[in-house]
This record gives sequence, structure tokens and C-alpha cells, in this order.
Amino acid sequence: VKPSIIARGTPGFSGADLANLVNEAALFAARANRRTVTMDEFEKAKDKIMMGAERRSMVMSEEEKKLTAYHESGHAIVARLLPGTDPVHKVTIIPRGRALGVRVQLPEQDRYSYNRDYLLNNIAVLFGGRIAEELFMKQMTTGASNDFKRATEMARRMVTEWGMSDILGPMTYSENEGEVFLGRSVTTHQAISDETMKTVDKEIRRIIDEQYKLARKLLEDNRDKVEAMTRALLEWE
Repeated sequence: VKPSIIARGTPGFSGADLANLVNEAALFAARANRRTVTMDEFEKAKDKIMMGAERRSMVMSEEEKKLTAYHESGHAIVARLLPGTDPVHKVTIIPRGRALGVRVQLPEQDRYSYNRDYLLNNIAVLFGGRIAEELFMKQMTTGASNDFKRATEMARRMVTEWGMSDILGPMTYSENEGEVFLGRSVTTHQAISDETMKTVDKEIRRIIDEQYKLARKLLEDNRDKVEAMTRALLEWE
């Protein structure tokens, strides 16, 4: 068992959470009639706690399995090739919770703030799944909706909150600020002009488009790696 890897994969866990992790790992070992608890059981326990139990009974067509494998491979290959991203720890196409597949990246150390390159590269990683579906299966699925949501939110915050746009500079641009009472905005005022809002939208679009192109080029240049990983996922998972 490697405690440092477990620590990297369980940020924010309390003592009770860690005790629960150990308990789940012991249960996995007991079910397999093992006399010792290994790293394998800790990985299974962590995944179960953080993402839900494996849904191996879920019936998926071969086509859907293949799409999921390409999608997750796309994420993983872009993450592996871009510098400054968190290292890829695992990729799986066994459904858990609402996810049909998962790619896990573990930070090498605690992060208290994020730099611009890290955020841009992460946006590119989020697009890797959809691009792989398009390149290898000539398809688009609904599986990328959460990826798009996270990428757009990250780009928006870079421009409007974190002053990471060269054009708009170090200012905060928020659409409306006001007191929220019982879920309704009581006093709102427009903080920025329509013209500035258009510039904000253009900047967000520029960031999204640039990172999408970067991820696409990486996957086009490394088709063999994506194919190899997809084959491995379909064979071993």
C-alpha cells in the first residue's frame, strides 16, 4: 500500500472518511478471500466512495462501449501530452453512478491557486473526449455535456473574475451583483456595458476555440496512442 498515492486521491477527507475508506478496502479483501489488504482494494474502495459502486450489470451495446473508450482515451491522451496538467492516474470504462467512464488525474501536491497555463490546459483536456468521438467514430454524443459546461465556466471565470485576459485586463466583470433573498435577486444593477459584455463573450469564445484546436491537433498527431488505449480498455475492462 502506498499512502502517498491514497493521500493524493483523497483531498479533503476527514479522519472519519479515511476510516471508512480503510473499512471498505477491508471488505473488498474479505469478499475476495484475501488475507491482506492491498493497493488494489484501496483503489476500489476510493472509487466506490467518490464515484459510486461499479454498475457492471448495466447493459451497454458494443458501439456504446467503443464510444466511451474513445471518449475517455481522448481525455487521457491530451492530459498526458500537455505539460503542467495533473498526472493521469487511471482510466476506466466501467460505469459508476451517472458516468459511463472516468479518467482520474491526481495532483502531485496540494494546490491553493491555479496559474493561467494550468487552466488553459485543463480546458483542452475537457475537450479531448468529444474530439476523440468525432475523429475516430465520426459521432457526437451527449456524454460531453458536463465537459463543455466545466470548460465554459472555467473560461468565463478566467475572463470575468481572475483578470487572465490580455484584452480586458485585470478587472472584474460581473453581469449583475445584488443581494439575494429567498432565492430572488432583490437589488440588482448592471455592472458592465453591453459593448463590454460583447468583448467578454468574444474573449471566452477565443479561449474555447484555441484550446479546442490544440486538443484536436494533439489527438490527430497521436492517433496510434488513442487507438492503442481504446483497444486496451475494451480488452481489459
